[in-house]
Amino acid sequence: MTAIDQTAAAIPAARPATKTGPRRPKLRDTWWRHVVAWIAIVVALFPVAYIASAAFTGNPSLAGSSLIPRHLTLDNFKKLFSPGNSTTDITSNASNYPHWILNTLIVATSTAFFTVMLGALAAYAFSRFRFRGRRMGMLGLLLVQMFPQMLAVVAIYLIVVHTGTVFHVLALNTLTGLIIVYLGGVMSVNVWFMKGFFDTIPAELDESARVDGASPAQVFWGVVLPLAAPVLAVIGLFSFVGVLNEFIIASVLLQSDKKLTLPVGMRGFIDQQFSQHWGPFAAGVLIAAVPVVILFMFLQRFIVEGLTAGSVKG
Repeated sequence: MTAIDQTAAAIPAARPATKTGPRRPKLRDTWWRHVVAWIAIVVALFPVAYIASAAFTGNPSLAGSSLIPRHLTLDNFKKLFSPGNSTTDITSNASNYPHWILNTLIVATSTAFFTVMLGALAAYAFSRFRFRGRRMGMLGLLLVQMFPQMLAVVAIYLIVVHTGTVFHVLALNTLTGLIIVYLGGVMSVNVWFMKGFFDTIPAELDESARVDGASPAQVFWGVVLPLAAPVLAVIGLFSFVGVLNEFIIASVLLQSDKKLTLPVGMRGFIDQQFSQHWGPFAAGVLIAAVPVVILFMFLQRFIVEGLTAGSVKG
């Protein structure tokens, strides 16, 4: 045996490489997390299950309803789209339900779209440009959020009344006037939120695009805005859901029954004979929840990223 063979025999054989990684926690160490998660799921789904049960049961009152309906029926959904025979009949009020949900979708979609577009333009200006009044402008947007919505109802009503005498499209009982009011109310906080996200996008990308010959509009629409898709999705989602649930301003500015939004119109189901019309009310809100669920499912991959990235710096 040569010296090389003796040296090779003396060296122990190398062991096969094993994958190293974080140890998977065992169930006995994390059981309490599962318990808390299931409790949270039950608490979150209980109201939804109760509303679904009331929507599919024939009992119009909540007094005798249960979590699991004994007799399933679609009568409550039929009442929402059935013409009424008298002014006291619930179906006479429910016949306007298609108008309510259509008005709500128009107002919510328009508000969410213009909130995202106008807010992105303002947030990009505050994030990238340095101009006189920039600090005071951002501070003014923040101060607007200090006042509750109830304080502005009278002022908003008077402004819309006087504006409607000049521009009829922005008068009382118009969806356009309601959309403009909503845009003014949600712009401030959304601009701050989007500015924090734009600050995380490197300014070197803008400079590189300008060197390649891109115009300022091309830099914004083609470079910055696609990178800000997560925060735009979150802002659009929050605006859509917020308008869908808003009641006070819509009840003040809208007067005709066919012009009402869904929250204002649905209140008529339980305004008179409070405990007798919960079945159609539950069916109506169950249908109204479908667009929100679809939007959440469509934008779910952007939600977490958009909520966290905007808080890095601002």
